[in-house]
Amino acid sequence: MKAFTRLNGLVCPLDRANVDTDAIIPKQFLKSIKRSGFGPYLFDEWRYTNYGEPGMDCTNRPKNPDFVLNQPRYQGAQVLIARDNFGCGSSREHAPWAIEDYGFRVIIAPSFADIFFSNCYKNAILPIVADAGTVDRLFKECEAAEGYTLDVDLEAQTVTTPSGFSFKFDITEHRKYCLLNGLDDIGLTLKHADEIRAFETRHKAAQPWLFA
Repeated sequence: MKAFTRLNGLVCPLDRANVDTDAIIPKQFLKSIKRSGFGPYLFDEWRYTNYGEPGMDCTNRPKNPDFVLNQPRYQGAQVLIARDNFGCGSSREHAPWAIEDYGFRVIIAPSFADIFFSNCYKNAILPIVADAGTVDRLFKECEAAEGYTLDVDLEAQTVTTPSGFSFKFDITEHRKYCLLNGLDDIGLTLKHADEIRAFETRHKAAQPWLFA
């Protein structure tokens, strides 16, 4: 998993509440469990005007010009701002896979669905809860200034706007450690690989009949 320390990234505003995981990555794309290649299908039904299928080449698909991800000023965005209850609906981990594969590393919203929120940390995405007033401010500033960026410092747990406005965000020490060091659940386990091998050696010596 990619580590996250600090990011100064272009912001994309998704001014919708209750964005569910089927909107983030529609059900037909759940056939694959490769964890990669989902970026072109992020927000597929909002982003394109035709029906998407797994493996489809999206290069020449007709796009909805009114959808925010298709607007030239937001190309290459790494920070997504949204409204309440982002990531609601089914618990599919494909949703953060698609968000990360597209290039977003940070999502800022007033609230998130619990399972989606947890899945973000397992996929190198930093979900930040900010109060509604702060999110409103970010939306207004972003829409008023093309090329609007935010500086997100995980170590300091701060988000800073181009004008110098800054706010703190909460994160557990465990999640912070994992993001800073690029560790998902497998990575955390492998940090104890020597201890695991030592246990297996002792276990095999003590109960050899189990391994016959």
